[in-house]
Amino acid sequence: MPQSMRALVAGEIGEPNDVLRLESRPVPTAEAGQALIRVKSTPIHASDLHVLRGRYGFSPEFPTVGGNMECVGRIAALGPDTPDTPDTEGLKIDERVVAVAVPAIPGPPVAGTWQEYLVADTCRLLPVPDRLSDSSACQLAVNPLTALLLVTRELDVQPGEWLLQTAAGSTVGRLVIQLARHLGIRTINVVRRRDAVEEIKTLGGDEVICTEDEDVLQRVTEIAGPAGVHKAIDCVAGHVGAQVSQALAPGGESVVYGALSTHRQTDPAALTIPLLARSLIYETKVVRGFWLNRWFGTASPTDVLRALSEVRSLVVDEVLSIPQGRPFPLERFTEAIAFAETPAHGAKPLFVFEDGRDEDEG
Repeated sequence: MPQSMRALVAGEIGEPNDVLRLESRPVPTAEAGQALIRVKSTPIHASDLHVLRGRYGFSPEFPTVGGNMECVGRIAALGPDTPDTPDTEGLKIDERVVAVAVPAIPGPPVAGTWQEYLVADTCRLLPVPDRLSDSSACQLAVNPLTALLLVTRELDVQPGEWLLQTAAGSTVGRLVIQLARHLGIRTINVVRRRDAVEEIKTLGGDEVICTEDEDVLQRVTEIAGPAGVHKAIDCVAGHVGAQVSQALAPGGESVVYGALSTHRQTDPAALTIPLLARSLIYETKVVRGFWLNRWFGTASPTDVLRALSEVRSLVVDEVLSIPQGRPFPLERFTEAIAFAETPAHGAKPLFVFEDGRDEDEG
């Protein structure tokens, strides 16, 4: 076991490429109920960069290791009194696992994933089969889980029902379409660009509305008819989010899980959804938020692992498809972050270790 490791550390709040530095740090030690993970691959999420810019729902103490979500790796050591037996859901030395590093709100901070080794509670580790690539495994615990929770837990959308969603071309939006097809749910998908319409239909979206040249309210009425749409998920907020709430049938519910319309906005007062009071009051519509971090803080460890296991099965069975990520060694972090912020980059940038090779790439 090495005594030191490489870690990508932010010294203060600021633009990621200005505040991040590659440092050498001691390898942490696992305590009781914990495991030391040798990280193999970890993604760069937009929320990771929001944290560094000080515009996310929590702020860590600086200096801090970047990456606040998920990774895949192998168990290098188990803390004292932690069983090293196959009957503890596969938690044994060298077991390949997904580590969920999403900080639970409320709850203590979690070690960042942009480092070669990290410590995680064993209740936050999910064994993954070898046939699942590192690229797919390290992206299980955020986007696919969000899609599953929104559709089946938060809204409990039933087969045959309409589900209206914005940002249909986003990673979560595409996963929602795949999951909806599997469950027999019909989707109305809102996109910004006309050239995205056919792509969403090919993916399995039942109906697509393009805000470039179509009116959301009018098109939803034409598609869903007099019964309307009772359930929606929104990742845009702003004006589009307001249109989604207006498009709901009386008694309908919209769950907001993102604010892409204000992607680089740092003023919290600018993160708004201009809702119509009459619509909410007289039609008793509900608009509420969803944040994966808070779900992790309120769900029991059993519920968390049950949901993650469900996601793992959906991905292994190819119901949900996670696009291959683009690997970057930790030293090329400036290039990786620039790629992460390139519009329509298509692949998730991943920090990879062990020469940057995915397990099944040989």
